[in-house]
Amino acid sequence: MSKAFTTITSRFVPLNMENVDTDQIIPARFLKATTRDGFGKNLFRDWRYENDDETKPKADFVLNQPQYSGEILVAAKNFGCGSSREHAAWSIQDYGFNVVVSSFFADIFKNNALNNGVLPVTVSDFFLEKIFAASRVNPNAELEINLQEQTIKLLGSEAPPSEGFGEVFEINAYKKTCMINGYDDIDYLLSIKEDIINYENSAP
Repeated sequence: MSKAFTTITSRFVPLNMENVDTDQIIPARFLKATTRDGFGKNLFRDWRYENDDETKPKADFVLNQPQYSGEILVAAKNFGCGSSREHAAWSIQDYGFNVVVSSFFADIFKNNALNNGVLPVTVSDFFLEKIFAASRVNPNAELEINLQEQTIKLLGSEAPPSEGFGEVFEINAYKKTCMINGYDDIDYLLSIKEDIINYENSAP
C-alpha cells in the first residue's frame, strides 16, 4: 500500500527542459537494484555532478540550487520519453517528489508514475509557462494540487485565476481512486472483497 494522496501545497522545482528521457532521469548503470529504495540519490545523476563525482555538484543544475525545493517537480514538454524503465518513477518518488507537472508525458512513464504513487499532472503549455515564469520571479511560489477536485493552482502570484493561474487536469477514475486511498491493484481488489463475494454468491 502506498501513502494516500491528499491535497498538496508545496514549493516546486522548475526543470525547464523538453524531451527529458528516462535514461536522463535515472541512467542505465543504476538499474541493477530490484527494490525501490535508494534510487533518489541518482536522480538526474549525469546532470547533477561533474564526472559522476558527488563532491562536484553542477551549480547550474536546478536540483543543486538551494532556492528551489518542494514535493513537486515541474518539467517542460514530453517528460519521461525513451525506455519504459519503472525505475524512473522510483527515483523521482525516492528523491521526495510526489507530483510531476508537465504539458505532456510519455504514456509508459505516466502509467509507471501512477502505479508508484507519483501523480503526473498535465497542464496546458500556457499554464506551464506561467509556472516557470513565476519561479523565476519568486522561487518561493507554490502550487496547490487537489486530486479530489482535479485542480492545480499557482499561488504566490499577483494575477487572478481568470488569467490562467488555475486549471483542471484529467486522470483515470480508477487510478484516482487508488491514489486517494493509497491502494495498489491488490489493495483495491481487497477493498471490494465483499462486493466480489456478494456477486459470486448471486451468480446463477
